[in-house]
Amino acid sequence: MNGRVLIVGNFLSTAGRNRGVCEDLAERLRAAGWQVITTSHQPARIPRLLDMVHTAWTRRHEYDVAQVDVYSGPAFLWAEAVCRVLRRARKPYVLTLHGGNLPAFARRWPGRVRHLLGSAAAVTTPSPYLYEHMRGFRADLHVLPNPLELERYRFHLRARPAPRLIWLRAFHEIYNPALAPRVVDLLRHPFPDVRLTMVGPDKGDGSFQRTRQLVQALGLGERVEFPGGVPKQDVPLWLDQGDIFINTTNVDNTPVSVMEAMACGLCIVSTDVGGIPYLLEHERDALLVPPADPEAMAGAIQRLLTEPGLAERLSRSARAKAEGFDWDAILPRWIDVFIQVSRQR
Repeated sequence: MNGRVLIVGNFLSTAGRNRGVCEDLAERLRAAGWQVITTSHQPARIPRLLDMVHTAWTRRHEYDVAQVDVYSGPAFLWAEAVCRVLRRARKPYVLTLHGGNLPAFARRWPGRVRHLLGSAAAVTTPSPYLYEHMRGFRADLHVLPNPLELERYRFHLRARPAPRLIWLRAFHEIYNPALAPRVVDLLRHPFPDVRLTMVGPDKGDGSFQRTRQLVQALGLGERVEFPGGVPKQDVPLWLDQGDIFINTTNVDNTPVSVMEAMACGLCIVSTDVGGIPYLLEHERDALLVPPADPEAMAGAIQRLLTEPGLAERLSRSARAKAEGFDWDAILPRWIDVFIQVSRQR
């Protein structure tokens, strides 16, 4: 059964922003024969909200079910506004929960969160972390992991890694990018050939400039590279240039960048915040350290570079886990949810 679906999220890769899972979902559904309407591609926030609301209402006769991404903060208001329009149009909708800050937001605004989740025909979450922390607001959550197109990520076993570090994220304070050069500063004496590549767009909160200034202040200019944001299709090429992936974030859910690094077989060192311990198992497929602790992260990297067998074990296990996130396994589950919701209507 093929259907008609409206997908409401941030379709901003054409504007140089990170590519969202909603964009891949739309493409996959179209390839499976579904009629798909998407909103919004507007880069500015207010025009994006207006476009979402306008599309949901004016094109209500062109779709049977909607899927709406839900984030915390001001973006939660967008989901509320769109869903209000969907209810007026008598359209069933599926909510998809995102972001490591959503549980804290829900504790602050429990009534709003419970009302929105209760109004949906179904609610999905990409991580067991959000499932555990949000099921108090609705019990029947569906866990649908963020998928990968696994064939695009060439596996390279890191049995003897070099001190080539990769950081892949948008530059924003919640991801604590300044931690990365501090780690390099601690590693450069025991490992004189240590290098760091920090891939990602500038989110405009000043963290990019502060990180570059820190690199210069520490005298790491020749060791740290800033290529900026890169197209989604080029991510595997950049990841393949490194052996150790560092995730420095203070807040997280189930980051696709970490999953991509797992698929490529990089050795992962990550902070143990939010949903990370639900995605990565310490000592099995990654090394987890406390947030904002450069000494702990540098120590974990030193272990990878010196402890026999550790890097190879983590590299193999990470790839094996990533194979369970392939689109071929996840898309049929999305389609089942949409079909069930359409039938309920």
